[in-house]
Amino acid sequence: MQNDSGKTISTWMTTAQVPDQPVLSANTHADVCIVGAGIAGMSTAYMLSREGKSVVVLDDGPIGGGQTSRTTAHLSNVLSYGYSELEDIHGQEHTRLIAASHATAIDTIEAIAARENIDCDLVRLDGYLFPPDLQSLDEMNQELEAAHRAGLTEVELVNQAPLSGFDTGKCLRFPNQGQFDPLKYLAGLAEAIQRRGGKIYTGTHVEKIKGGLTACVETSNGQVVTADAVVVATNSPISNLATMHFKQAAYITFVIAGKVPRGSIPNALYWDTLDPYHYVRLQSLDEQYDLLIVGGEDHKTGQADDAGARYARLQVWTQERFPMVEEILFRWSGQVINADDGIAYIGKNPFDEENVYIVTGDSGLGMTHGAIAGILLTDMILGRKNTWAEVYDPSRTRIGATGDFISENLNVATQYLDWVTPGKVDSVEKISPGTGAVVRRGLTKIAAYRDENGILHEHSAVCTHLNCIVAWNSSEDTWDCPCHGSRFDSQGKVINGPAIHGLAPVEEKIK
Repeated sequence: MQNDSGKTISTWMTTAQVPDQPVLSANTHADVCIVGAGIAGMSTAYMLSREGKSVVVLDDGPIGGGQTSRTTAHLSNVLSYGYSELEDIHGQEHTRLIAASHATAIDTIEAIAARENIDCDLVRLDGYLFPPDLQSLDEMNQELEAAHRAGLTEVELVNQAPLSGFDTGKCLRFPNQGQFDPLKYLAGLAEAIQRRGGKIYTGTHVEKIKGGLTACVETSNGQVVTADAVVVATNSPISNLATMHFKQAAYITFVIAGKVPRGSIPNALYWDTLDPYHYVRLQSLDEQYDLLIVGGEDHKTGQADDAGARYARLQVWTQERFPMVEEILFRWSGQVINADDGIAYIGKNPFDEENVYIVTGDSGLGMTHGAIAGILLTDMILGRKNTWAEVYDPSRTRIGATGDFISENLNVATQYLDWVTPGKVDSVEKISPGTGAVVRRGLTKIAAYRDENGILHEHSAVCTHLNCIVAWNSSEDTWDCPCHGSRFDSQGKVINGPAIHGLAPVEEKIK
């Protein structure tokens, strides 16, 4: 949500109460140590605890406090890449497994919610995929045929989505989709994990992960967790310096939520096929109103600072199609890690010890990919065969994804030119209270932020991951890395990987 100054302060998920967890204060041992308490980490911890494994979960923020709290929480087997494109990249058999895995993920979340009696607003509903214009029927027919080949035989072509006043044209209806409140769901998972003896430690920053016969996870306060296996579920993996980050890219996506009269829009999921595409769902607000939640307008992390314009475009797109929106109540952004071939990377960390696993590259489907990770990683750690393992293998290469791989890495390479460009301002005196800017100082650059009291805080502008120059995000008051998506708060503290360490401080000055 934004206040009058345009700063993002929260999302619609304000009702879920995830209890505070203890901070790790002594060395400990577990069968499996999981780094990251978002949907992927908590799903994996839950699955392993049900198998009788002792688990320790570590996170430097609250449970679900990272990108899970910023999702629009679609539970869907409609991916950001269409099934015809997935088929070109992955082949027909693997595409069938991709479709089946996401359908299984939705079923699994529903089954867990019922088993553990978790009230998380979960409902099953239809989803509608529509083209950007009424002339794109060929695109819909091609996608229908590919969806059927992928095993989604209940998908059908309909004359339009069930929306009054908005003619989508012919579109595809995907049955048995879902939506939920992920923070309520994670609160239920946390209780179930702890009931089975699992330990969850928030406010615990991990600084080092080392696999081997006995894996070790070291925290910033010097405590160590030893384990037989480690799962790194930090959205972008902090255990992998470069390999995975050449195969995926970080994007900022924007969301608005507007008040609409209850019942004025049929409850369903809606997506178009623009690039970037829009995604739409409803959430109950009160007895009289629903929230219409609309997302889109993505850009690469750290490569634009125009959130106001993107929110405005989202609002125009929404009000043209949903004129019953009375008021925009919330707006926020989140970070999506897009894999170069459209599906997540789940499995053993490449070029690491055999007992270090990762999950990353959610590609806009973090909720179902997180549930898939829980299933697949549990099987892998227990030594069970799983037919999804090859599909989601982090070491995979896909010839059909070469174009995206090359273009994304060329984009990253150009960002290093920021080392030789001027700063955004030529003097820190030009930085107003509550804002930040990169300033050149000799051969390096400084990330300078002036707080509301006029005190200047200076840090190195060099990202601690792979030395790219960060950029100021005025909507979120963060320093964002345009190369691989690391993000730091205004004081230089790391809040999103792959960076592990914060920006190096420069002597603070009062100006």
